[in-house]
Amino acid sequence: MDVIRIILAIILPPVGVLMQVGLGMHFWLNIVLTLCGYIPGLVHAVWVIAKK
Repeated sequence: MDVIRIILAIILPPVGVLMQVGLGMHFWLNIVLTLCGYIPGLVHAVWVIAKK
């Protein structure tokens, strides 16, 4: 299941985080990071998915 989340995180980082942790702090942080730039949002999404 983590592989699917990582693939979704590559396409759209907040979706992968949403599937992993729901509408928590990490999701909103990822939205902000993705708006600042795709790469920070992607790195954060992969980190959140790999951490759990």
